[in-house]
Amino acid sequence: MQQEDDLRGLAKTMDFMRALSILFVVINIYWFCYGQIREWGINIGVVDRILLNFDRTAGLFRNILWTKLFAVVFLALSCLGTKGVKEEKITWRKITASLATGGVLFFFNWWLLDLPLTAMANAAFYILTLSAGYICLLMGGVWMSRLLKNNLMDDPFNNENESFQQETRLIENEYSINLPTKFYYNKQWNNGFANVVNPQRACICMGSPGSGKSYCVVNQFIKQQIEKGYTQYIYDYKFV
Repeated sequence: MQQEDDLRGLAKTMDFMRALSILFVVINIYWFCYGQIREWGINIGVVDRILLNFDRTAGLFRNILWTKLFAVVFLALSCLGTKGVKEEKITWRKITASLATGGVLFFFNWWLLDLPLTAMANAAFYILTLSAGYICLLMGGVWMSRLLKNNLMDDPFNNENESFQQETRLIENEYSINLPTKFYYNKQWNNGFANVVNPQRACICMGSPGSGKSYCVVNQFIKQQIEKGYTQYIYDYKFV
């Protein structure tokens, strides 16, 4: 269970880094499209003062690329911890095309702010290309992370990605029935238990003929209940 908690913590960290990346993109738009932002009436005085202090002390906005670079760095860090479902259609050609398109749209669109158009049109084109470039970079980064972490040739039947942590503790009480199990997780076979801690509430075991219901489940129920001195009622219903 500790590993599951670690995975949740990693996911939260990756989400935080991605949120920081998006924040830098929003800051870039807010600062370099400020004239139009103010005309739309969505500027915030407190944010203005904070950004002015950042620019005065750190020179964050002296070049339009600084905030973009920070956004890409945090985006790359967030993609490193991404572990998604495998997809056979992901190829290096698609990843390269996505990253190249995203890089061009994201980094080389500053000239759109100087077009001989209205301020609204310039800001709209800039925001559109910046957002499209960021999405392409995000897609390429996530795909690359999946491809590097999950080599499809190492697991052609997707067993590793479909496995999950199961109960390994033996939970006993005076009524419990504990069925030993074996499951594959984290590239190894593990021993576990299916703990039925309150069998009085009734249990149902369903399966096709010959699937091992009697051998694996019913026999264990009978054996363990006899050992504990309890009786049980077993109803074997046959579907026809």
